[in-house]
Amino acid sequence: MVPLNHPTDEELTRRAQARDTGALGLLLTRHQAPMRAVALSLLGYGPDAEDAVQDAALTALRRIGDVREPAAVGAWLRAIVRNSARMRLRANRELPGLDGLEQLRSRDDEHPERLIEQHAMRDWIWDAVEELPQQQRLVLMLRHFSGITSYQEIAEACEVPVGTVRSRLNQARAKMAKVLLSTRTQGHEDAAAITEDSRQEAEVTLDGAMRGQLPGEILELWPAETELVGVLNKEGGRVHPFPAMRETRTKGVTQHLRHVVASRDIAIWEMEAVNPAGISNPCPPSLAWLMFRQDGRVRKLRVVFPGTLSGGAQQPS
Repeated sequence: MVPLNHPTDEELTRRAQARDTGALGLLLTRHQAPMRAVALSLLGYGPDAEDAVQDAALTALRRIGDVREPAAVGAWLRAIVRNSARMRLRANRELPGLDGLEQLRSRDDEHPERLIEQHAMRDWIWDAVEELPQQQRLVLMLRHFSGITSYQEIAEACEVPVGTVRSRLNQARAKMAKVLLSTRTQGHEDAAAITEDSRQEAEVTLDGAMRGQLPGEILELWPAETELVGVLNKEGGRVHPFPAMRETRTKGVTQHLRHVVASRDIAIWEMEAVNPAGISNPCPPSLAWLMFRQDGRVRKLRVVFPGTLSGGAQQPS
């Protein structure tokens, strides 16, 4: 007989479906060992098995409302791990791991972060993300909430080896699991508001940059000490981002915002670039601004062009 103070899986699942984050945290803790056993049986010992378990936990956060038989939630969790592991075995290239994976790209304009926004667990997840060290938070945001998802693309965006990306992701996921459990009963900041503020800022910034006149409130966010880093900093020294913005405008290249994901001190703006006809050295069609902030102001900007560095495509001039 189950003790009165020990809720059943069915009770915890129904509470989790009613937006009780603590109940969901208890479910994941209770079933962590059998979930890991499934991953190990298919993938063996190594980082892929741990990745499959953590990906499945994040999927459960988003899809707990889909459980039709609450008493059988353990089997549902193990099935998610099994599907994640099998897709890792079949995949020809790495894909993001928040859902059953193939569904994440069912529409070109659909991002995992937008799907998560439909559920009450969003703010709990993002508060846990905020607890990560910046380097771990960046790779996790890219992997799970942006269109820059393969380990190779993330490595190029962060200018680190692929092995470092794997290590930081494993560390981030492990810390996420602990933070989620320790904060499940707390109040959480409105993550959607942070992203929406960043989206509005992106739209105003892009519009002003294309017109050659940024509003005063935007100029305040880009102080003189702001540094452009990465491939666009051809000189290699300390360079402010504004000259690169002016060069883009002079060439007639326009940038259209596709997706925004933001934490308190990291923002990722994903865009499409449209080049004028006949331009020499055109801008790659997809790019992203990675911004690192301090006290709300941009300290560093890295512009990355996913797929161009390893794919042999022409580099931006």
